[in-house]
Amino acid sequence: MVERGFRPYLALLLNAAVWGMSWWPLRQMQQAGLHPLWASSMTYLLGASVLLCVQPGLWSEYRRHPALWVLSLAAGSTMVGFNWGVAIGEVIRVVLLFYLMPVWAVLIARVVLKEPISPAAQVRVAIALAGAVLILSPPGHLGMPVPSGLAEWLGLMGGAAFALNNVMLKHQEARSAQGRLFGMFVGGIVAPAAVAFLLTLSLGSGNVVVGYPHWPGVWGVAVLLVFSVLLLLANYGLQYGASRLPANVTAVVMLSEVVFATLSAIALTDERLTLQVGMGGLLIFTAAVLSALHGAKAPLEGH
Repeated sequence: MVERGFRPYLALLLNAAVWGMSWWPLRQMQQAGLHPLWASSMTYLLGASVLLCVQPGLWSEYRRHPALWVLSLAAGSTMVGFNWGVAIGEVIRVVLLFYLMPVWAVLIARVVLKEPISPAAQVRVAIALAGAVLILSPPGHLGMPVPSGLAEWLGLMGGAAFALNNVMLKHQEARSAQGRLFGMFVGGIVAPAAVAFLLTLSLGSGNVVVGYPHWPGVWGVAVLLVFSVLLLLANYGLQYGASRLPANVTAVVMLSEVVFATLSAIALTDERLTLQVGMGGLLIFTAAVLSALHGAKAPLEGH
C-alpha cells in the first residue's frame, strides 16, 4: 500500500532521528556507570519483552528457523559495533565508517545470495572506498587508510555486521516482519551482553574496561527506560513508513540518520566536520544512496 501525505515520512524520520542521536543516551548511561554494551543488552531485553507480550508466538517462530539465529548474530554484532563505537569515539567518523556498508553488502550478498558483482556494484564500492580513504587518512593529506582507534574499528565492524543483517533479512523474507524484528532484538540482547561479560573476565585498559552491570542511579535508569521506548517507537515507525512508501524512497529517507548524527554531534559536543572528512562522508553517502536505490525491492529494517 502506497500512501500519500507526510505521516509515513515523519515515521521514517523518527526512526532515523532516534538512531542518529542514539549516541547521546548511550553516553549518558555510560557516565552513570552503565557501559554501552550492558545498556544495549538491557534496552533490547525490554523491547523483546514487550514484543513477546504482544505476540507470544514469536518465540516459537524464532526457535523453528535457525537462519533467524544467524540474523540475531548479525544484528547483535551491529549493536556491539555501532552502540559501543558512537559512545566512546567521534560520532561523525564512526557513523560514516559504519555506512561503508555497501562495500560489505556486495561481498556478503555474493557469498550468501549468490548475487553477481555487477559493474554498477563495483562503482559503488569504489566510491565508498574512496570516501573511506579520505576519512581514515591523516588530516591534510592522503595516507594509509587504517582506523586510528577502537571506536573506528567498531564502526567498520558494525557496518559489516549490518550488511550481513540486511542480507539475512532478504534471505529470510518468507518469515514474518515481527519474527525478523524479534530475531534482531534477541541478538541485541545476547551479543552485547556476551562481549561485555567476556571483557569483564579479562584484563583491559581504557575503553576496553567494562565491569559487571550495576545500578546506574535514577537518571541512568530513566534514560534507559526512555531510550527503550524510543527504540520501540522507532522500529514501529519504520514498519509504518516502509509499508506505505516505495522501497527506494524509504531507503533514501532512512539515510537521513547520517545527517541527524552529524548535526547532533556538532551541536552537543566539540566535534567539527572538516572539509576532508566531509568530502569522504559525501562519497560514502553517495555510495549508500546508490546502493539503496539499487536494492529498492529488498526488505528494510532498522539497526
